[in-house]
Amino acid sequence: MQYSDLTSLVGGLVCFDLQLIVQAFPDRRPAILLQLSRWAAQGKVIPLRRGMYTLPDRGRSVSCDPAVLAQHLYRPSYLSGLWALGFYDLIPERVVVYTSVTTRQPKRFDNPCGFFEYRHLKQPFFFGSQQVAVSGSTVPIARPEKALLDHWHLSAGEWTVDRLAEMRYQNVAAVDHSLLQEYAARFKRPRLLRAADRWIRLAQECDAGELIP
Repeated sequence: MQYSDLTSLVGGLVCFDLQLIVQAFPDRRPAILLQLSRWAAQGKVIPLRRGMYTLPDRGRSVSCDPAVLAQHLYRPSYLSGLWALGFYDLIPERVVVYTSVTTRQPKRFDNPCGFFEYRHLKQPFFFGSQQVAVSGSTVPIARPEKALLDHWHLSAGEWTVDRLAEMRYQNVAAVDHSLLQEYAARFKRPRLLRAADRWIRLAQECDAGELIP
């Protein structure tokens, strides 16, 4: 397997896995692993997690935006929680951890492209995402209402008025109150229904562009 053969095969992909390379080339699996390890040491391939890689920018014809990469690292998943709240400008902080939810076991990956965290949701709660255009690709991201609920659900304790206010929510007009209540009801968790009602009351007390006091 030559490097030029690899770039011809995967240069148009955000990332690629070992199985694809094993199927594409006649080399034996141990020899392919050894070659990938050598190229990684030379900076010609970038390991993302066990068995998954990407090419450096010079070898790819597509962007390797971490938000795009998140869905490929661990499936099924969609971006949610604090990262999605930052994406929708619902909180003022810049979120550097790419937080996603998945029906699988929780995972964390720290690689040269970023830090990725996957939180577990039960299958009945795995809903409410939409495809959003990011860096020329489409990325599954929780709707604003679901991002709020996922964050509340995965954070222990009661979401009191004071605790909600501490989040300094902004751009509150981006949240559909009816959809927030509908989604909260699907969780069948009184704690989330209470949080949704409190959030709506706070949002109604401020203008669309102001922080919740």
